[in-house]
Amino acid sequence: MSDGRDVTIYDIARHLDISATTVSRGLKNHPAINKNTRKKIAEAARELGYRTNTFASSLRSKTTQTIGVIVPRLNSYFVASVLAGMEDTASKENYNLIITQSLESSAKEVANAHTMFNKRVDGLLVSLAYDTEDINHLQPFFKKRIPVVFFDRTFPRPDCTSIVIDNYKAAYDVTKHLLDQGCRKIMHLGGNLLRNVYSERLKGYKQALTDSGISYDEKKVYISKLSESSGIEAAEHILAMKPAQRPDAVFAANDTAAVHCMIRLKAAGIQIPGEIAFAGFNNDPISKVIEPNLTTVNYSGYSMGEAAVLNLLNHLKGVNSSKTTNMIILRSDLIIRDSSLKKAKT
Repeated sequence: MSDGRDVTIYDIARHLDISATTVSRGLKNHPAINKNTRKKIAEAARELGYRTNTFASSLRSKTTQTIGVIVPRLNSYFVASVLAGMEDTASKENYNLIITQSLESSAKEVANAHTMFNKRVDGLLVSLAYDTEDINHLQPFFKKRIPVVFFDRTFPRPDCTSIVIDNYKAAYDVTKHLLDQGCRKIMHLGGNLLRNVYSERLKGYKQALTDSGISYDEKKVYISKLSESSGIEAAEHILAMKPAQRPDAVFAANDTAAVHCMIRLKAAGIQIPGEIAFAGFNNDPISKVIEPNLTTVNYSGYSMGEAAVLNLLNHLKGVNSSKTTNMIILRSDLIIRDSSLKKAKT
């Protein structure tokens, strides 16, 4: 049609010389309409440029078949894996995702949540920004009983589910591995302790030291945004130390900071793992590119995204709504590579 207005089911009905009711049922694949008629209706709809009025249908059904997703940043291998799991799982249930990124800013996260609420999403999946201190911006969802599921970076709330790994145990295992390699001056490159993932990794690191009879030293903890530049700055911090005071191992709370710290130290002539052993977290592709390959913790972003969507859909369907599991803990594994192997391989 050339007058610029939206094509309606009445236009399709006139085009095919059938009733609007038949068109409506045909577009919904109603079994009362025979297959050939449904095919003709679909072809006419495409030819005329018909678009389903999702706004009107959502008002009738009180559902939009959309799920809002807020992530800290999109330029992350882990986040991309999570989103792949979410997209595959949601599409199988005929749900669409609206994806936004906070860019690690609580203010941006607040704006994104406001947008999602106004878009009338059926539920919300959230991984919190680096500096988010509270979740007051999610109150409109709680008041309307719109389900909210946290993943990876979470916030404790009894009526919300969190999808996580055991960050404490994973960090404990990494630190214990470095201790088993003979390291005694292990430095931890950590993130903002507001976030559960970083606070739990620090706790695991501390406990492994304690269990090995090594006193915790705050001076060996370097808190940053765990970015590329943070890794370089951490390396400069190490290089500024007197050689006798330098760590003999570094455990970074993500692979990005670990790898860029390694690169800078290697450029300065530091032998890895001979002088300083390294371990990271996340098993990003970069961990297998750096030489020596980086010891790290692997956990499936895809599985986390899948679990988050499935849990949210169960909320929407009312499945086990009275027995909600507040925390779902997924598997993680320590992957040992050459960057941490001070002892000879056997």
